[in-house]
Amino acid sequence: MPHYLEDLQAGQTFVTPGKTITEAEVVMFSALTNDNNQVHTDVEFAKNTRFGQRLVQGMFVASLAIGLIARTGVFEGSAVALLNVDGWRFEHPVFINDTVTCTVDILSTRLTSSGRTGVVERLVTVRNQNGVAVQSGRMDILVLTRAEAVAG
Repeated sequence: MPHYLEDLQAGQTFVTPGKTITEAEVVMFSALTNDNNQVHTDVEFAKNTRFGQRLVQGMFVASLAIGLIARTGVFEGSAVALLNVDGWRFEHPVFINDTVTCTVDILSTRLTSSGRTGVVERLVTVRNQNGVAVQSGRMDILVLTRAEAVAG
């Protein structure tokens, strides 16, 4: 069920389902984005890096975070636009076969001047299967008010 501006408040936390990142997905992301860095695509090359194995592209993980948030249903039908990605940090590597989840902490909400939408400031933290924060930052969105959703 979507959450409208009135349903959201500072201090709320939502946790997404998990997603295991497969080799096929990393290969597809490389093909789609032309991010063919050997640390993502070459097993033998990656063995000789400080990580000892291939890394998942950081932007793939950040994009996956948006999809995982959508799977909660909290913002489905109420989100109008992603306003920014601010202060995004790549804190630890993500590897093929890691399972990631996201925690979404609502920092603040405010009604826009139109009165039809509101800004929701969110801190998003992506964690691996061991609970280690691998990426984090702000992903603020514009959401509908309940009245606007009914009228629209």
